[in-house]
Amino acid sequence: PRRAVRDAGRRKGKRRRRGAMAAAAAGAFSLREVLDAFQKCVTEQREVLLEPYLSGWRGLIRFLQSLGAVFSFISKDAVAKVQLLEGHCGGQQRQQYVSLQSMVRHELAAGPAALRARPDSGCRTLLRLHRALRWLQLFLEGLRSGDPRTSVICTDAYNASLAAHHPWVVRKAATVAFCALPSRDAFLEIMNVGPPEEAVAVLGEAIPYIGDVYSITQELFAQHKLLDLP
Repeated sequence: PRRAVRDAGRRKGKRRRRGAMAAAAAGAFSLREVLDAFQKCVTEQREVLLEPYLSGWRGLIRFLQSLGAVFSFISKDAVAKVQLLEGHCGGQQRQQYVSLQSMVRHELAAGPAALRARPDSGCRTLLRLHRALRWLQLFLEGLRSGDPRTSVICTDAYNASLAAHHPWVVRKAATVAFCALPSRDAFLEIMNVGPPEEAVAVLGEAIPYIGDVYSITQELFAQHKLLDLP
């Protein structure tokens, strides 16, 4: 019986991975894909690897885009930021952009003033994604909690993260847009991991990994006084 249970578990895991790969190939969001990416982000030395970080963000962007125009003001900016970082990771100095830590060391070597004068710096670009990641983390935690009021969950998450970095016009438009959000069940279906209870379980796995990446980034940027880069 134990062997049968183990075999059933393995088959279930394979089906999950195949489902995530199929969804990704079709351009659809898959929560399992995001979980796998953020799992791979943090090394034993607590460094954040940029390739899986960007892979996780590509999945999160598909999540935002699957919701239509409601989140376009965030998803469009995230797409631009991910592309810019991909350029750094694949450029002539790509060895300096293997991890978050190596990127910070490399860009700070020229001095804080020089870094602040670079609008295309990796640090400035990642900071914008970092702020948005906090909002998504809080929003996904709210979805997992079982509260059916998705507009309230999203607004609370936004006010606790991104709102402080947006002008009043954007904040007002965002809170109005959030009122048109679909139900919690619709969000769980978008996760593409099976029935609602399965989506909640995968959220429970994914959120700690996302939170870990956020915490490491927050601590590193605070240490080097990079949290207010213009």
